[in-house]
Amino acid sequence: MKPDSIRNASDVIHERSDYKNWLPKGMIYTALAISAAFFILFVIFGVSGLIKPGVLRTVLFIIFLLGAVIGIIISVWMILMYRAFSYNGKRKLSKRVIEGIADYVSLPEGGKGLDVGCGSGALTIAVAKRNPNAEITGIDRWGKEYASFNKMLCESNAKAEGVTNVKFRQGNAVNLGFADESFDAVVSNYVYHNIPGDRQSYLLETLRTLKKGGCFAIHDTFSKSKYGDMQAFVKKLKDMGYKEVRLISTTDGIFMKKSESGWMGLSDSALLTGIK
Repeated sequence: MKPDSIRNASDVIHERSDYKNWLPKGMIYTALAISAAFFILFVIFGVSGLIKPGVLRTVLFIIFLLGAVIGIIISVWMILMYRAFSYNGKRKLSKRVIEGIADYVSLPEGGKGLDVGCGSGALTIAVAKRNPNAEITGIDRWGKEYASFNKMLCESNAKAEGVTNVKFRQGNAVNLGFADESFDAVVSNYVYHNIPGDRQSYLLETLRTLKKGGCFAIHDTFSKSKYGDMQAFVKKLKDMGYKEVRLISTTDGIFMKKSESGWMGLSDSALLTGIK
């Protein structure tokens, strides 16, 4: 299932499309505001003469200074992440990841695919463009955490890309609401790690909807703290009859460099792929 090369076609992301950024600007503004608040408090209570020198002033000096420094560090990190994942920036990491996942998906004529946690519709649309004779369904709960992501945005992006073989609906990755073996392919990008609970069971819930012989490509941060032993999970799938099951690190140049994944906190990023 591994492609000969990962496409860099410029037509995957059209200029009129608006796939947003997984890191909302509101989070950056909030971090900057908190940093500024701590700095102001540091100046008022830790530096100025409003409080006489002593233990209290020293404690406030340390607390507000640390708050300001930590806030600035977090703000800078968020800004760098936003720029790296922006579809309009130079790095366009989101585009690279989306194209890379989509390249692992091949659907038969008249086939059906499912994108779990479609967000703004980028992966759904990328898979649909590579499989024009198949129908791809994107589902998402579109929660308040990502208020700018919604069904209307997905449909607007599909229209801008000239893609008609897609449809979007509200759904829940924990309980998909589709019958067993409903799809010829299932995909997902950075979704399950955001959901508390038994994440391996969420993967099985997604794979439950996959037809025998269907392919899957699921990209996430498969850290042991969040997922447990994923090598054991790969073996479990093979024991269940799944074929060509692999857990491929995407931090060695496939999607991103190791140095990037380190400062981004994505060093456990990998692609779980195979055939049922």
